[in-house]
Parts: sequence; C-alpha cells; structure tokens
Amino acid sequence: MSSLNWTTDFLNQLNSTEFSIVPAFLPGDKTALWQIESTRWQQFSQYAIEQKLRWAAGWAEHAETVFIVNACFEKEGIYVLLRTRVNAGKPELPSQATVYPAANRSERHTQDMFGINFTGHPDNRRWTRHQAWPQHSYPLRKNYPVQGEPPAITPPDMDYPFVKSYGEGVYEIPVGPVHAGIIEPGHFRFQAVGELILNLEERLGYVHKGIEKIAEGRTPESLARLAGRVSGDTTVGHCWAACMAMEQAAGIEIPPRAALIRGILAEGERIANHLGDMGAICNDVAFIFAQMQFSRLRELWLRTNATIFGHRLLMDTIVPGGVACDLSEASCALIKQDVVRLRKELSELMPAIDLNSSLEDRLYTAGYLSPEIAEAFGTLGYVGLSSGQDFDVRRDAAYPPYDQVTFKVALEDQCDIASRFWVRYKQINAALKLIEQFIAQLKDGVNLNESQTLQAEWQTPQADSEGLGIVEGWRGEITAYIRFDAGNKIARYYPRDPSILNWPALEKLTLNNIVPDFPVCNKSLNGSYSGNDL
Repeated sequence: MSSLNWTTDFLNQLNSTEFSIVPAFLPGDKTALWQIESTRWQQFSQYAIEQKLRWAAGWAEHAETVFIVNACFEKEGIYVLLRTRVNAGKPELPSQATVYPAANRSERHTQDMFGINFTGHPDNRRWTRHQAWPQHSYPLRKNYPVQGEPPAITPPDMDYPFVKSYGEGVYEIPVGPVHAGIIEPGHFRFQAVGELILNLEERLGYVHKGIEKIAEGRTPESLARLAGRVSGDTTVGHCWAACMAMEQAAGIEIPPRAALIRGILAEGERIANHLGDMGAICNDVAFIFAQMQFSRLRELWLRTNATIFGHRLLMDTIVPGGVACDLSEASCALIKQDVVRLRKELSELMPAIDLNSSLEDRLYTAGYLSPEIAEAFGTLGYVGLSSGQDFDVRRDAAYPPYDQVTFKVALEDQCDIASRFWVRYKQINAALKLIEQFIAQLKDGVNLNESQTLQAEWQTPQADSEGLGIVEGWRGEITAYIRFDAGNKIARYYPRDPSILNWPALEKLTLNNIVPDFPVCNKSLNGSYSGNDL
C-alpha cells in the first residue's frame, strides 16, 4: 500500500471486523485521528503490528470524569493517532505492551501519573514513581496541585523489585544513580559471571521535573521556553516540535525564511552533539587524542552559535510562529566559514581514527543490537539507523524546509558501536550540506540586510484545538502533542524524546558484553536522562 492510501485501506479492514473506528484528521496532511472503543485497544495493536505500523508514542489526559488515552503509530511517513476514553471511576485499559515492547515504559508512566491500570501488562512495576508521592496520589490528574504534597523528607527508594539472578558465580553490580562526573542520575543494575554481563536493568526517573504538569495554563511563548528545556542538549528539537504542534492548532504557517533558519539551527544542533558523542565514545576506550580533537571542534562550533545567535546551545531561538533571530550576510559567511573548516579538520582526523587498530578492537562487534530487537523497541535516530531501521522524519514525513532539499540518510547494518559512531559522522556530513543548501535558499533573490518576515501573526486557537508536532531531532524523531484550553492557554503538553524509546535498547545491546565495555555501550546510545524524566 502506498503512503497515500494505506490508512484508508487499513481503516476499511478494521471496520469490516466491527471495530467501529471514528476517523478524523488533525491539522496537517500527515496525521489521522481515530477514535476507538477501549475494549478494542489491545486488539488494534495486534492488527497494527501485522500491517507493519511502528508504535511511536503514548500519553493520557484527565478530562473531568474520563481519561483520554492516546497512542501514536507511524507507517511510510503517515501517523495515526489512536484515541480512546476510559471511565475515571475504574480506569482500566488492555495493554498494548503485550504486542509492542516499545509501549512498555510509556504505559507504566501513564499508570504512575494517572492511576490507569493497563491490564495484562507484562511488567506493571512502578516506573516514574519513586517515593515522591503517596500511594494513591496521581500527579497528572487535574485535581492534584502543581506544587505537589511533598513530605519533609522523601524516603529512599530501597524496595524497587529488581530482577534477580541466581546460580554459582553470579553476582550483582549496582551503578549509580549518582555517577562520577556531571552526568544526570540513573541507576544500572548488572548481573554478571566473571566479566560477562548476563542482565542489565535500568532505573530512571531521578530527575523528574514535572514538565507535563507545569505546562498547564501556560501561554504559547511560555510553553516554547519550557519545551526548549525538556532536554538541554536538544533545545532546538523540542522547541521546534512544540511550536509546530501549537502552529497546527492555531492554523498558521510559518514564513519560508523562518523555516530555513529553523533548519540551520536544527542541523547546527545535530553537528555539535554528534561531535561531542564521537569524542566521548573514543574517550571511553582510552583514545584520548580523538576525544580532545572532537571536543575542540565542538567548542569552536558552539562559540559560533554564541556569536551569531546569542546562546551556545541555541535556547529560545525558535518561537511560536517562526524564529526570534535573523541571519545577516556576515552571519551566513561566518557559518559557511565554519562549515569549510570543519570539513577540512574532519578529513584530516577521520583517517587516523579509521586506521587505529586498538579503537577498532573495542568498537567493532561490541554492543550489538539486532535489527529485530531495534524494530521491536522502535529505536530511533542513530541507534535505529545503525541497526537497519531506515527512517528519518526529515525525508519520510518531510516538513519545511526539508521538503525543499534532498539529502542522503545514513544507514548501517553492522549493528554495533562502530556503526553508531559512523552513522554520527555521516549525519554530520549530511548536516553540513543541508546548512549550505538552506543558506543558499536564504540568499536566493533576497537582500539579507533588508527586514524580512520572521514570525507569522499569531491566531488564538479555539478551546480543545490540538496539534501534533513531529521533527527529526539529533537523537531521532521527537513528538510533541499539545491541546489548547480557552484564552490561548495550554491544557496538555506531552513531549516524547527519542530517548524514551532508545533507553530500553541499552539493556539488550549490553548483553553478553564484558563489564568494562558497558561505558562505551552506554555512550554509543547516549540516552537523555532529562528527556526521559519528564
């Protein structure tokens, strides 16, 4: 089925089996909204996986006497937002995690935050709830105060039921949640024999920020600022997705010039983070020379960000309706100069890395993530691309300015740490070319010194207007759902960082590696703790 008709064909197939789905369309031309009875929730997922739909996101919302539960699926660049309603008196819903492993932690988060019981869930242990809330308090219900009801001292979370391993020579290694260095907290529990890892279990959520709760009641401008702080290394990606969702709900299109500048910002963010990750991967196997060089190149790139945009990490450069900053002739020249310099430096650095046999010994075949597991967990970005998952929102569900350019999506099939390293390098090269194309379009027939429209006039959305913003962040697909309340205020905001789907893959790619290889396995995935711990 082509991307133009598979939703219609699939809908007809489902309704022929008495699903009674009510179809509608969200703003935008690539997202369908299907209303379904709650009793059919899990059954739908069985049909969806047979038709090769990818499970992309899930979230809920409290609306008076009911909970609205959503799950987002994707195929061929078309998204289906599946929705059902659950009675708040006894909130139960059949689990989709029995069919889609990718839905596991999302459903556990919804269970913890709303009190919805996903029946038949393969692992219904608490996930987001450590000991910060009383047992029957649910922070995302509308009647729960934004400041919470914190005890004087939050009890330590000492009784989480980690999986146990038994047998002669089996032992446990607890790592974290507090780590050496400045990374955010996360706990990793290993079972091993000798140096061989038998099992790894993650425990995240230590930096829960209350993003979803404090988003309620905000203006679009305030929500955009909040979105840029979901994950500090992805300020452009999350802010763009949130603004796209709000713009859909408001029925506005951003100016072409603003779209081009957004593209330059997003590709710049991609380059800076990949440079940092490539250096960190080398550092974790003691190749310090490469780490120093990649860090130096990243620093030079970030300094140009600060010079041109006023912020090293590009915070608050994207705003509802467009962008907050323009690019002058001199700024474009400086960016192009950096592009040329980075290409030259990488051309000299990468052969030294490629020919380093000790680096090859540590990266090749280590951290293997099979294509089957990568698909089952819905892995995104460089994690998925390195295991044969050929998907990139910029190409497959193109949005301005990516719908005006062509580029090659990096893809690897060796499925190891080396693949994740080289996909990053290929994405840097593609990003450099995209920046050049966007700058060329900016300059094409336009005097950069003249005032250009950078923001569309905002139109206040009606109450209950909603939008789904989906962009390709540097870690992969970012999803942002927004529903408006009356008075131009936000009723619900849910951001899905790629890390939410990528983190579980770390537990799989670490198996059968040795304990000393865990740091580089972890860095090759580089999930965001903050992006996971909303």
